[in-house]
Amino acid sequence: MDCALPSPVPPWRATVLTLYPEMFPGHLGLSLSGDALARGIWALDAHDIRAHGLGRHRAVDDTPAGGGAGMVLRCDVLAAAIDAAVPAGDPRPRLLMSPRGRPLTQGRVRSLSEGPGLVLVCGRFEGVDERVIAGRGLEEVSIGDYVLSGGEPAAMIVLDACVRLLPGVMGRAESGVEESFESGRLEYPHYTRPRDWEGRAIPEVLMGGNHAAIRRWREAESLRLTRERRPDLLTDVV
Repeated sequence: MDCALPSPVPPWRATVLTLYPEMFPGHLGLSLSGDALARGIWALDAHDIRAHGLGRHRAVDDTPAGGGAGMVLRCDVLAAAIDAAVPAGDPRPRLLMSPRGRPLTQGRVRSLSEGPGLVLVCGRFEGVDERVIAGRGLEEVSIGDYVLSGGEPAAMIVLDACVRLLPGVMGRAESGVEESFESGRLEYPHYTRPRDWEGRAIPEVLMGGNHAAIRRWREAESLRLTRERRPDLLTDVV
């Protein structure tokens, strides 16, 4: 009797639209993410927006309507680039890296890592024409309250955060669980050998082998650090 072989699981795929495709994979080609890329756990395609630019000089931007400084990425050019790189019906979320977007959270990262992959659009100049955001269903995402020269570093951060959570990337699955933000708290302090260093010793509780006491210490330290550094995370604590 013939037994059909199971279909291979498609890799988690990232498609990046950028004016500088040579920036990718960058650091994503190294360490855990680079090893996972080589093993086919995830895949990366970087597409040049300028390939769809207009005229002899492949123009991609124009002056802002209503006046003002800087230039704006044209909606027709960016839409053409997206349409060429992303098949119709592709279920992957389309993220536009933007300082005015919703802040990226660990919960959102985990949700994205559990999907089929991502389409990431890297803006430049003063921004992109608002019409293409609506016309191509782009979700604006921010990695922090600051402005970069372009969306490429932000896209790399999003990919780094997602890829490390893919099955088979990290050596131990729990490495991705006991971390800052996974539980709504900052992570507890870590120590390793030597036991004493420059007059500073590893806390005795960590050396005693009492796992219940260690767990309580770690929970208390996690809460202490969160109160000191990120009290905004403790809205659920009375």
